[in-house]
Amino acid sequence: MPYSAHIDTFTGDNLPPPAAQPEFLFDLPALKFPERMNCATELLDRHVAEGRGGRLCLQAPNLRWTYADLQERANRIANVLVKDLGVVPGNRVLLRAYNNPMMAACWFAVMKAGAVAVATMPLLRAKELKHVIAKAKVSHALCDLRLAEELERARAESPDLAHVRWFNDASTAGLEAAMAKHSVEFGNVDTARDDTCILAFTSGTTGQPKATMHFHRDVMASCVCWPPHVLRPTPDDVFMGTPPLAFTFGLGGLLLFPLSVGASTVLLEQGAPQDLVDAVLKYKATILFTAPTSYRAVAAIAGPLRGSTLRKCVSAGEALPAATRALWKEATGIEMIDGIGATELMHIFISADEKDARPGATGKVVPGYVACIMDDDGRPAKPGEIGRLAVKGPTGCRYLADERQANYVRNGWNYTGDAYALDAEGYFHYHSRTDDMIISAGYNIAGPEVEDALLRHPKVAECGVVGVPDDERGQVVKAFVVLRPGNDAGPETVKELQDYVKQSIAPYKYPRQVEFVASLPRTETGKLQRFRLRQIPQGESK
Repeated sequence: MPYSAHIDTFTGDNLPPPAAQPEFLFDLPALKFPERMNCATELLDRHVAEGRGGRLCLQAPNLRWTYADLQERANRIANVLVKDLGVVPGNRVLLRAYNNPMMAACWFAVMKAGAVAVATMPLLRAKELKHVIAKAKVSHALCDLRLAEELERARAESPDLAHVRWFNDASTAGLEAAMAKHSVEFGNVDTARDDTCILAFTSGTTGQPKATMHFHRDVMASCVCWPPHVLRPTPDDVFMGTPPLAFTFGLGGLLLFPLSVGASTVLLEQGAPQDLVDAVLKYKATILFTAPTSYRAVAAIAGPLRGSTLRKCVSAGEALPAATRALWKEATGIEMIDGIGATELMHIFISADEKDARPGATGKVVPGYVACIMDDDGRPAKPGEIGRLAVKGPTGCRYLADERQANYVRNGWNYTGDAYALDAEGYFHYHSRTDDMIISAGYNIAGPEVEDALLRHPKVAECGVVGVPDDERGQVVKAFVVLRPGNDAGPETVKELQDYVKQSIAPYKYPRQVEFVASLPRTETGKLQRFRLRQIPQGESK
């Protein structure tokens, strides 16, 4: 048996069988990791050991932590976990908080203790938390006191969850009080590079979340592929963004990537458009991570960002409409860095930097990965042909005890669930989710293309497009539209939008049904939930 530091072997026991896992590639020299490694040592302790402990690491309102400060707090929390709460390597520890420094310190403490972090979105309710706790057999939890209510409700129905400590808690029972009793020293567990350290839950099309398993090696692999080859950050960069640390997009962009190069990061609990603009100016942020929806909202008030310290803007989490890219560049002068990643593969694997960006294209495959477009028979599609995106690299899908592993991994490839086309220059062009392709009267119509057309209309604030059943055409295109304030949601506007789309893209793609809504269903990370749009009965969303 290969070496493992895990005493609790639950994650190792529930890995997919080797034959069901994707093929992993470690061709880049930077991917030659030692057999034993702990990502906390590489990302945090290394900087202190090499004399950079005094460098700024984390910022938040009224708070500035150096690398040494973060290490001290992570060590104290690790001591609490091990000495007070009995955590052993391999135990699952649920983390629940807004994006704040204590959440980051807790995450590193779990890594140091050789345990497995199960970070959860702040907006999850008890029912959802109960599923996570049961699926991952979570035994311990560290939670922001402000989010206690739903976890307490879940805890009452979760016999596996034996130990909970609250932080940002001034009481004598809080985590901070326990930390004060412990040493600032902690010897990191000598974990294997292939020991699981993260269980990241992701939504499934069936509504049942899946737990993706990532090793210490996966964490470090995500830091040596996309960031140095596309983002190219420096130690002087100041990172900022909106995705939750519980989301691998946020974990990478706001914690792993800045610390991998010795930079600093700003953790914001509020990511409303004005909050974001104000924070960029206040903290002199240079790199911004958020989703297209947020960029579009911020663009309307982004004037002060032109000529500011901001130099790189990364879009991920959902497809970037060409209209949003153009709007952002017009507002700020900055060309966005687009990227597609997946929770199953940890982070971004197709992207392009500002210089190489192409309107309407996500980018090229990131060094360390290979990708191709497959047809329905599992054969490489011809250039320009729409097919299924398949990816291999140093990271890949490992679902925790889930039969859906067979849907995601086929013949060694990770099938991301996205429909793409590859052009002659090697650029990948997004079309839709493979389960979101609308087939109407024999035509294949990608909902995001129609969305992009509608978003260009001055009356449209947001929109979501799906296919709905139709006796005559099989499916028709339906658009759910959020209008900008002051516009009439009447039949005249419906016709105006339909005519506009007909003039913008192929007429057969226009939305035959338009429904005006107050808001669109989105995940906490801003991703549009098209499956929920399909579930809305006719006329009930008004």
